[in-house]
Amino acid sequence: MINYHDKKFVSVNNTANGEVSSETFFNYKQDGKIISASYQGGEIVKGTLIGIVNDNGSLEFRYNHVNVHNELRGGMCKSTPEILADGRIRLHERWKWTDVDQSEGESIIEEVL
Repeated sequence: MINYHDKKFVSVNNTANGEVSSETFFNYKQDGKIISASYQGGEIVKGTLIGIVNDNGSLEFRYNHVNVHNELRGGMCKSTPEILADGRIRLHERWKWTDVDQSEGESIIEEVL
């Protein structure tokens, strides 16, 4: 199982309906199979996520944040890990808003050393 504890990630790609950008940084924590993170930057003032690490290292989580327009946004995400040649983790994410906007999207975040 991949250990995500104390890993930091930054967004490198996102679909247009997402609010995460290259200015958004994530700080992951892991306790057993439970994953959590705080994130902020760019359009995101403050965000949190909570979820599960599967045996294959993939993630399933829910996220909520407040954006720069003081809107509360939330959704769910499934992330598939890829280990890069330099040992860093890249997460391929498929997500869906679960608030007023029910649209779906894809994003990629990469570990920052």
